[in-house]
Amino acid sequence: MSEDKITGTLAFTVFTAVLGSFQFGYDIGVINAPQEVIISHYQHILGVTVDDRRATSNYAVNSTDTPLIVTPVYATPAPQVDREAAGSAQLITVLWSLSVSSFAVGGMVASFFGGWLGDKLGRIKAMLAANSLSLTGALLMGCSKLGPSHILIISGRSISGFYCGLISGLVPMYIGEIAPTTLRGALGTLHQLAIVTGILISQIASLSFILGNQDRWHILLGLSAVPALLQSLLLLFCPESPRYLYIKLEEEVKAKKCLKRLRGAEDVTKDINEMKKEKEEASTEQKVSVIQLFTDSSYRQPIIVALMLHMAQQFSGINGIFYYSTSIFQTAGISQPVYATIGVGAINLIFTAVSVLLVEKAGRRSLFLAGMIGMFFCAIFMSLGLVLLDKFAWMSYVSMTAIFLFVSFFEIGPGPIPWFMVAEFFSQGPRPTALALAAFSNWFCNFIIALCFQYIADFCGPYVFFLFAGVVLAFTLFTFFKVPETKGKSFEEIAAEFRKKRGVAQPPKAAVQMEFLGASETA
Repeated sequence: MSEDKITGTLAFTVFTAVLGSFQFGYDIGVINAPQEVIISHYQHILGVTVDDRRATSNYAVNSTDTPLIVTPVYATPAPQVDREAAGSAQLITVLWSLSVSSFAVGGMVASFFGGWLGDKLGRIKAMLAANSLSLTGALLMGCSKLGPSHILIISGRSISGFYCGLISGLVPMYIGEIAPTTLRGALGTLHQLAIVTGILISQIASLSFILGNQDRWHILLGLSAVPALLQSLLLLFCPESPRYLYIKLEEEVKAKKCLKRLRGAEDVTKDINEMKKEKEEASTEQKVSVIQLFTDSSYRQPIIVALMLHMAQQFSGINGIFYYSTSIFQTAGISQPVYATIGVGAINLIFTAVSVLLVEKAGRRSLFLAGMIGMFFCAIFMSLGLVLLDKFAWMSYVSMTAIFLFVSFFEIGPGPIPWFMVAEFFSQGPRPTALALAAFSNWFCNFIIALCFQYIADFCGPYVFFLFAGVVLAFTLFTFFKVPETKGKSFEEIAAEFRKKRGVAQPPKAAVQMEFLGASETA
């Protein structure tokens, strides 16, 4: 059937769209590997106390810039030295935490505007507009070595995060609207696959002999401009979303023209009829506000479960591993931690591809539970390895293996599943608001972890992942008792499951039932 083919135009268009997802992943991973290099630059720019002199000396040795002029240091009372050293260390920790977490702040704010921008400008122009933010952020970070690096990096990361918040909504939306129905699920997963590919490439580029060194780290940070420029060029040759043209603008002629390019066929009647039906269904339901999601009894439990699933994803500790994996491997005694971090990225990529197959065959709830249970045990072994490292050198391998397995279990369930399930919990009316709120909560939790993990790790030491194990266990129990299975069920059946779990026999009023929601429609 012609509508099931992946034509050259469709492949080109999907590739162009996921360049934004690739950049999303690159921006997530690029800050991790050169952590020590950037911190030493912060110390150099801001000035350090006597106890931090060794870090400054390392900067001078490793840099090809003009050597530092060493000035005489006069005796200072020991308590004052200690206070200055502690204050300096605290300032650097704050700046580094902001350098990491400011990315999530931008994403958190932008998560509410992706759909609005796509409707206002169209999918293509919205992605072009978003790329202007990406280029601005990349420019600031690329020039960070020439000015106040901490200010430029934090500002650049915030703007890049804003771009990624927009693109995390625009790319899946665009791909879902241009893909044939039978290929929508498979093509939709390319968004996540491109993200983890970007993470892996950023980790490889961060190797010290490539870009992760004192001379070229700013180039590494600014390199995210490359996919943005490439995507901006290629988007000029991509067709607009036929659904946007037909449903939003009511321009049927243009919609048919774009469909013919994407499908490689003259007869696009089936797609037009599908969009016509979708438009009629959408007109029967009113938009639902955020407040209504919590005050209406038919929406309250689904939105609470949706938010808890996203909280479970972020508070599981996965971003602690991604953001600070290099330092974790150093603590574990790995002599070349950056290669272990790249290994994590490779495992992440492999199991993201594997999860595509598993999601289509197994239940959402069972995969989520399996992933959480596996992560619980991995977190325990991770902390045990770190605690006992001083007594048994081989415990470093236990920690490293646990990290690899932790990432694997995450990608099997808690990574992709929340996005699938939230889409299946709600019908056309409340779904856009629910997805926006879920995305906001995901970014907000990401921000909290990025900001606080370093402090938590410093306070808890090698016991930090015992804390995450407890959190994972709590969310696992919540999932077991409160989350229904959604695979292969209609909205009416899912709503009945929620009523059953809260002990309500009668169906809620004013609920417009949705037709069967297959797995292919949840990407």
